[in-house]
Amino acid sequence: MSPHDLLKINVNDHTEKKNGLTYLSWAWAWAEVLKADPAATFEVQTFDNDKMTTMPYMDVNGTALVWVTVTMFGKPMTCMLPVMDYRNKPILNPDAFAVNTAIMRCMTKAVALHGLGLYIYAGEDLPESDEKDAPSTQAKAPMGELTRKEDGPKYDKILTKTANKSAQPKDWDNSDASRKLFADGMIEWTTHCTTVAGLNSYWKSNELQLDSLKETHPTLYEGVLKRFKELKQQLSEKPNE
Repeated sequence: MSPHDLLKINVNDHTEKKNGLTYLSWAWAWAEVLKADPAATFEVQTFDNDKMTTMPYMDVNGTALVWVTVTMFGKPMTCMLPVMDYRNKPILNPDAFAVNTAIMRCMTKAVALHGLGLYIYAGEDLPESDEKDAPSTQAKAPMGELTRKEDGPKYDKILTKTANKSAQPKDWDNSDASRKLFADGMIEWTTHCTTVAGLNSYWKSNELQLDSLKETHPTLYEGVLKRFKELKQQLSEKPNE
């Protein structure tokens, strides 16, 4: 089995939805990983704390960020994930149970980078298909729109560029300048979104930061939201190519 085969596996029967997010069963996902590559491994990164001990998460202003690397077919892929509560908000001083939950979710996300269940993170309903008579589009996405396969690299570029623009100093939550930089970056890179599905994925990939922006700088948030709504309307009226 190869990454291409993993991309075609339908995981819908092994997911559940909570507060608008879709979660894939980590136990089922890891079982599929071992079927594909019995030598597969995953590693949780640890970090030194002030007491000269190591912890399985990075402290970020009192909240936690876990890092997990999954190695399949000899290739390591690393993901990070905040330790979040039931509202999908970062938890201050999280307990061991919350950290463990985040680690397993992060592991499943890293597995998706190898192909298994990747489509659910892109906001799509079905995995890729090998049917010869299938159109040159991916599976149906939210809002009934279609995402072209060739758009994938564009979205990777969007997320990378936005992450670079929104990388902030430790106290960025209280910085008007850094928040404006993030908002401007979000608006600027919407120009690379060519479908509604891609636009939705772009928003969802930055949802935590956008929620925070809404609370601290509502005017900036409304500016970003207005741009997304305008572009969504334009893309909805554009005929599929």
